[in-house]
Amino acid sequence: MTAGANQPVLEIKDLKKHFPVRKGVLRRTVGQVYAVDGISFAIGVGETLGLVGESGCGKTTAGRAVLRLIEPTSGSIEVGGTDITHLSKSELRPYRKQMQIIFQDPFSSLNPRMTAGDIVGEPLLVHGVANRKERAEQVAALFARVGLRPAQMANYPHQFSGGQRQRIGIARALALGPKLIVGDEPVSALDVSIQAQVINLLQDLQRERQLSYLFISHNLAVVEHISHHIAVMYLGRIVEYADTRSIFTRAQHPYTEALLSAVPVPDPAIRRQKRVLQGDVPSPVKPPSGCHFHTRCPYAIPRCKVESPPLREIAPGHHVSCHLR
Repeated sequence: MTAGANQPVLEIKDLKKHFPVRKGVLRRTVGQVYAVDGISFAIGVGETLGLVGESGCGKTTAGRAVLRLIEPTSGSIEVGGTDITHLSKSELRPYRKQMQIIFQDPFSSLNPRMTAGDIVGEPLLVHGVANRKERAEQVAALFARVGLRPAQMANYPHQFSGGQRQRIGIARALALGPKLIVGDEPVSALDVSIQAQVINLLQDLQRERQLSYLFISHNLAVVEHISHHIAVMYLGRIVEYADTRSIFTRAQHPYTEALLSAVPVPDPAIRRQKRVLQGDVPSPVKPPSGCHFHTRCPYAIPRCKVESPPLREIAPGHHVSCHLR
């Protein structure tokens, strides 16, 4: 999968993250949690990739492994054409400026003992980018850009609303002028009206600064609005990848079809047939053999139980992991 004509800002190849399961007094490893099990994608300059799926599918783990906030088990992470997978902390430091994250919870991600201005200015301080006066000027400009008053720089996180706190998080992510921002469910904790404001802000910033986003969410309506491409994850694997229009009009994987059927339609006159998936999501400790989705798929055939389908390109730019496509 490529990021179109653009040179990829981020390229992930066969990324895996397995967590050991330890038991007993000696803490012996008795198994693995296959949180991310071999995913590949690329994001071009000024593009947004929406990463969607049910809770527990590995979206957040993938986002954090991409930034090396947690160490991947295997695979490669390329930023601007440079492989950063095995760089040491000191070697990785220059690339930290290029990659930032916006967290899901705008309250717990902010230090309650620091003022909002200090929180936004902290990346500049840590990287030694500017002196005290220049930092204050840059932070004031960032506050104004994300819709906050510079006079609020002296306030503490508890003095802001949820939407304002998330704007602080966005300002902090912008401080070092990154090329890539990972949004880990950045609007899921906000009211619907505030969600729209924050999404519009992110889109404006993307146009102004040619930012690239990895937008992690379970809300398909939000993902449709902001994403250029969408990757659908199930139990640690990408099962479908295409441009947003293709996903919403010509979804090919049964799991994607089920997710789309559950999206609310704002018009009560339109009745959509819901495809309710049978059973629960299997454990990532013991995922099903073959196609991970076969235990819940209404179209499963015997081959699905024993053979894992590769992610194949069935149309230009449209990749699906299914034996029936």
